[in-house]
Amino acid sequence: MSTLLKIDTCFSPYLYPIYADTESIVVVIDVFRATSAICVAFAHGAEKIIPVATLEEALQYQKQGFLAGAERDAVKIEGFDFGNSPYDYMSPHIKGKTIALTTTNGTQAIEAARHAHKVVIGSFLNIDVLCQWLVNQNRNILLLCSGWKNKFNIEDSLFAGAVTHQLLKSNHSYALGDGCLAMKYLYEIGKEKPTKFFNHSTHKERFAKLHLKKDIRYCLVPNSAPVVPILNGSYLVNAL
Repeated sequence: MSTLLKIDTCFSPYLYPIYADTESIVVVIDVFRATSAICVAFAHGAEKIIPVATLEEALQYQKQGFLAGAERDAVKIEGFDFGNSPYDYMSPHIKGKTIALTTTNGTQAIEAARHAHKVVIGSFLNIDVLCQWLVNQNRNILLLCSGWKNKFNIEDSLFAGAVTHQLLKSNHSYALGDGCLAMKYLYEIGKEKPTKFFNHSTHKERFAKLHLKKDIRYCLVPNSAPVVPILNGSYLVNAL
């Protein structure tokens, strides 16, 4: 009897060491907004993205002549070319360019997982091509939610449920960890109107104060950036 492939969900980079292994592909998720912005950047022709953990690292790359994006607490840092809004990365100016990026949550999750078997980027914007790519890899999968400052959040967890739901429709059979199973049920309850889960979430309140409702709506549009960003050494590149 063959061993089933595994899917599990880790709800925070803080918990990642508990889940880490050498066999799994890690999907980093930061729906609002880092992984969505990364997908948009590649869909608009960026060649590479350098995810870094600190503002100081991003600034050093900018001083070397690279474009650089930086965000903390959902606000773009003054002096950088971009924040982490998907709309920042829709310019033809980024085509063929390498961009350094640091964010509050998403790039921290990438840093935590960078020694995994493979690290790829997930968002609703690339969900179909991502899931097909994952199926083709025929490997265990860990869905790593960036959360908010190492805490659980709704949007990343809901996306983990959406990926689990979609992978289970493939020809593969998977053994689900309890986190994936719970989020699959959550997604199946709300898949017709996922925004209802965000009406009272902490991110909804933060984004409303910062007038970022447009970003939230865009980050929930499926398949608008059909790319598969994958970590290759220090760089993210498009695997497709």
